[in-house]
Amino acid sequence: MTTDHRTALLHLLARISFKLGEFTLSSGGKSDYYIDCRTTTLHAEGGRLTGLAILELLHQQKLHPAAVGGLTLGADPIVSNLATASAWRAQQHPRSPLIHGFLVRKAEKAHGTGRRIEGFLETGAPVLIVDDVCTTGASTITAIEAARAASMNVIAAICLVEREEANGRPAVEAACEAAPFFSLFTAREVRAAHIAQLAL
Repeated sequence: MTTDHRTALLHLLARISFKLGEFTLSSGGKSDYYIDCRTTTLHAEGGRLTGLAILELLHQQKLHPAAVGGLTLGADPIVSNLATASAWRAQQHPRSPLIHGFLVRKAEKAHGTGRRIEGFLETGAPVLIVDDVCTTGASTITAIEAARAASMNVIAAICLVEREEANGRPAVEAACEAAPFFSLFTAREVRAAHIAQLAL
C-alpha cells in the first residue's frame, strides 16, 4: 500500500475522529475513547484518502471486486469514496477496473421495489464488504449475510478501524468463511497517533 495515503489518513483520523472521554458504544459497552470515522470519511480530503488507501490495499492483496458495499450508515461514504477512486484510477490507467457501489439497508423497504440492497446487484458478482469501525462485527456480518442472500460472492471484508475487541475479529472471520478480513488500522494505532499529535 502507498505509505503516503495510509499515513495521511491515519493522521487525519487521529486528529478529527478520535476522542478521549467516557462513551457508550453501539454494542452497549463502555469505553474511554470513541472513533467517529464519519467525520473523516465525509471530509473532502479524508474521503479521497479513504478511497485511495482501500484501493491500494485491494491491489496489494490482488483482490478484484466488481462492487463494494456495506451496511448503512457507516459504510455509505466509504462505498462512494472507493467507487469514485476506482473511476479516477481507470481514467489514469484504462485497464484498471471500475468498482461499483451498493448499500445494504437495515431492513427491506416497505414500499417501491422492497429491496434490501440499493445500487449494484448482480448474481455471482465478486464483492467487497466495508465498514468504518469494527467492534463486535455485527454490522459487517449483517452486510455479508445480505450480500450472500442476494447471491453475490463476498471475496473480502475491510474495516477502517478495528477496535480489537475479544469477539469482533473472530465473529467477522467466521462470517467471511474463506474470504479474508482486513483492517486499515487498529484502534491502538489511531490512539497512539492522537496522543503523538497532542504532544506536538
